[in-house]
Amino acid sequence: MIELRFECQRGCIACCDQDGWVYITEDDLRKAANFLGMTPGAFEKRYVYRTAKRMRLRKPPEKQCPFLNENGCSIHPAKPTQCRLFPFWPELVEKRSGWATAAKFCPGIGKGELIQIGTAVETASEMKSAYPALYPER
Repeated sequence: MIELRFECQRGCIACCDQDGWVYITEDDLRKAANFLGMTPGAFEKRYVYRTAKRMRLRKPPEKQCPFLNENGCSIHPAKPTQCRLFPFWPELVEKRSGWATAAKFCPGIGKGELIQIGTAVETASEMKSAYPALYPER
């Protein structure tokens, strides 16, 4: 059985600096826009790439997210669901190899209190609910 321990490490941005996309929900869009004092429309026009099935933040040159800076997330109180739930994503929690791979770049994995697998799976299910296009039912 995989032992799940995680405690975010102050000042660490390793999870934010991995190659990939930051997907957002409509609620994420509204929260981030409000946090920045923008209308949702203005926020979307400036920061969001939308397709028929999903939305993601536009990726600026040389970094993974427009809100990532040397001090971390500049919209931390309103960060997207995907960011808030890391490392409790289905692909990391449901497979020992996923958790082990994330542990290679995330110094918080393996630290902190033991997390019950049921709690981790429940948190991962929030990811599936928030991003159904990323996690289609099989």
